[in-house]
Amino acid sequence: MHINTGTTDRILRVLVGLALIGATLTGYIGPWGWLGAVLVVTGVVGVCPAYLPFGFSTCSTKK
Repeated sequence: MHINTGTTDRILRVLVGLALIGATLTGYIGPWGWLGAVLVVTGVVGVCPAYLPFGFSTCSTKK
């Protein structure tokens, strides 16, 4: 698979994912916060499966 998430997208995914996991661990939100793990993984790997069917990419294009 080709990387389809740009740097800003990846950083935001990891930060939001970690915030959701942290909020779940502290009891601030319910177990749905574990979905933050999906954001962390897609941010680290650089591939978002939801982007693939649409051909969407947040990577900058090289000229």
